[in-house]
Amino acid sequence: MTALDARPVAPGPLAPGPLAAGPLTAGPLVAGPVPPAAAVPTPRRRPKVVAHRGNSSVAPQNTLAALEAAWRAGADAVEIDVQLTRDGGVVVLHDDSVDATTNGTGRLADLDAAHVRALDAGSWFSRAYVGQRVPVWEEVIDFLLTRPGIDLLLELKGPWTVDEAARVTAPLLAAGLADRVVAQSFWPETVGALAEAAPQLRLGLLVVDAPDDLVDRCLALGVVACNPFGLLLVQDPGLVDRLHAAGLEVMTWTLDEPEQWELAVARGVDAVITDRPDRMAGWLAVQPAPAPA
Repeated sequence: MTALDARPVAPGPLAPGPLAAGPLTAGPLVAGPVPPAAAVPTPRRRPKVVAHRGNSSVAPQNTLAALEAAWRAGADAVEIDVQLTRDGGVVVLHDDSVDATTNGTGRLADLDAAHVRALDAGSWFSRAYVGQRVPVWEEVIDFLLTRPGIDLLLELKGPWTVDEAARVTAPLLAAGLADRVVAQSFWPETVGALAEAAPQLRLGLLVVDAPDDLVDRCLALGVVACNPFGLLLVQDPGLVDRLHAAGLEVMTWTLDEPEQWELAVARGVDAVITDRPDRMAGWLAVQPAPAPA
């Protein structure tokens, strides 16, 4: 990790707080009033659709079924979360524990990969998904290799060392998939570990706040994308333009309603992370063409 003006990036998430635990999942984004149609400028670009934890509105999040549903819905990319088990296995799971999305209990860090793999990760969502498992990293690699046309936005949860990050990057590079992946984290030290483990990999920084030195922090980390919480598009209307001016892509999260998509398009984001990729793809298909650059 490169220091800026000899000042190391502070450890931990960029903006600690309850939102840093992950995107909003308890209902629509509360962003205040959306500008009326007359105040929304002509769209400047058509953003990519990123399926949040797969197509998580129709299949259990972070499962192969959700990834397959996202691919079949025409999403441009899938977003998933990976963590390490007690014995160092890389698995796809959002929460610190398996309680919410499997039929098991316990902190992931206290469980071995074989135990986690034996859990049912689908029945909590619907009986139709009984038997879905918590995917391991090798299955995600295989999914990408066998599903052309869809990319991966990969979040590493919490702090990772360089050796730990290499457990993710080495198989990815060996499969020749680096050009289809952006790896991201809320934790600057994890972004730095990824950069050291795989300098050729494109990286992103997740943020829930936009401090004055945000661009400098991103440039110091060497990321290609700064991915803000959707509420920031309302609170800081010039944020996307400032990030673009620094050469950074912007992928905002987690927007599930048409009025939110409209604002994101008007701001000029590069991608929208959504629980409803099928609906957003349909919504985009009937919107006016973006204005010429």
